[in-house]
Amino acid sequence: MVTREQERAWTIAAAVADPEVPVLTIEDLGVLRRVEFTGDAVHVDITPTYSGCPAMDAIRDDVVLALTSAGFDHVEVRLVLSPAWTTDWMTDAGKRKLTEYGIAPPSGRAAVPSGPIRLAISVRCPRCGSLDTREVSRFGSTSCKSLFECRACLEPFDHFKVH
Repeated sequence: MVTREQERAWTIAAAVADPEVPVLTIEDLGVLRRVEFTGDAVHVDITPTYSGCPAMDAIRDDVVLALTSAGFDHVEVRLVLSPAWTTDWMTDAGKRKLTEYGIAPPSGRAAVPSGPIRLAISVRCPRCGSLDTREVSRFGSTSCKSLFECRACLEPFDHFKVH
């Protein structure tokens, strides 16, 4: 049974912004996995989008600051690597926010390949909606994004990789 304090702690932690894509919260991104209490200590589990993600230290510090500022005295943030993060954990609201921010959200569902590997036929431009796009670089501004160019409006944009 979830207590009011757990709900309050979740709500506070969930509002922490992703430092790399500040329009997203860690809840939108699916990085926030669990908030639990042991006695008076709050334990928060977060999962990185990629192992070695440099944003995790900032996210951890921001979660601790948000919760201690709200009156929680003992806060522990744990980095949980298993199960591995997947874009399936992103919220629909998060995907809409990415589009509005100019980043093409992941499409499809992440899956462990067990046969032919799916190829992305095209990525919709978040600015004009065109499917006439091309990948410029497999790695964009961060390792979880790739850089695309729209041939219709000639604008570059990041695409959040399906993972």
